Amino acid sequence: MSKQPEEISFSLLKSVRRQAIDTSKKALVKTEFLSTDFDMPLVVKPNVEGLSLPAWTADNRDFIDSSLLKHGAILFRGFDIVSRESLEAFVQAISLPLMYYMEGATPRTQLSDKIYTSTEYPSDQTIALHNELNYVLTWPMRIIFSCAVPATEGGETPIADVRRVFNRLDPGITRKFEEKGWMLVRNFGDGLSLDWQTSFRMNTRDELEEYCRNSRIQCEWKDEERVRTRQVRPAVRKHPVTGEKLWFNHVAFWHISSLEPKVRELMSTVFKQEDLPYNTYYGDGSDIEGSIVEEIRQAYRQETVAFLWQKGDLLFMDNMLVAHGRFPYKGPRSILVTMGEPYSDRESWTPESIAQA
Repeated sequence: MSKQPEEISFSLLKSVRRQAIDTSKKALVKTEFLSTDFDMPLVVKPNVEGLSLPAWTADNRDFIDSSLLKHGAILFRGFDIVSRESLEAFVQAISLPLMYYMEGATPRTQLSDKIYTSTEYPSDQTIALHNELNYVLTWPMRIIFSCAVPATEGGETPIADVRRVFNRLDPGITRKFEEKGWMLVRNFGDGLSLDWQTSFRMNTRDELEEYCRNSRIQCEWKDEERVRTRQVRPAVRKHPVTGEKLWFNHVAFWHISSLEPKVRELMSTVFKQEDLPYNTYYGDGSDIEGSIVEEIRQAYRQETVAFLWQKGDLLFMDNMLVAHGRFPYKGPRSILVTMGEPYSDRESWTPESIAQA
């Protein structure tokens, strides 16, 4: 797994920087930042008691859209979004077309049609920063987290602007990944990750094979229940609205060097490299140097912003601009998540065309 919070070079954000809003509609709220070091997330709070977030949102869509493009993330605080129903009301107010969690890698409980619990992963572990489903041909442009129950201790959802992550990386690294792309290899059926039926939301081999053909995924059956998949994707993409280059991949997240040393040693003993539940490579199938992966992890660490959840918080993010993760926690914790605005760039998936992505 990735490093623990105390190893990450940042401080929890406590200072507040205010930003004025001019128009009468927006005067119902105030905005501020959590730190003088980062302009993300933009924090929006009600100026009047009992203000309905869905109602205010419906009247201020342009402000929200432009703020997401500029800052990447908006934290709505003090609006009391604490239930599935209140989250659904917000989604309806912003007219967000939702999508399913396809090609999933970790267990979640589906609470309604397209609203889930956040990743159900051991509470003492860190979930590294990542942009949701960036390895899928159609990914969500927007993702929403709402806090029903904050953890007793810890449990932050760290975020990082991947425009800044890209700019922190050595140009030689980004150039190589722009030329080669990255490859994800997954092995299903060994009991150490989701089975393929759960991950792909289907039940028959024919369904899976058809999905893989349509999604530019190589599918190799090892036996009746075990299957290996390979997919090549661009490591760097341009935002469809701003045109900015983004570090948009799971290269470090699933690379074997990102595992804790003892876990990595055990996995290497039990599995051949090609049989690991997950691993990442350059798009041509060659190994990614561990030192390169460490530089990527360091870039994420340097851009990490974290804050303690408060009950009723809602975090609205541009999924292409901002990566997210999770820190360990103690006590009960309930964070709901939904994702939407499907976007696909199906022309830039092959190694030959990756450089033009």
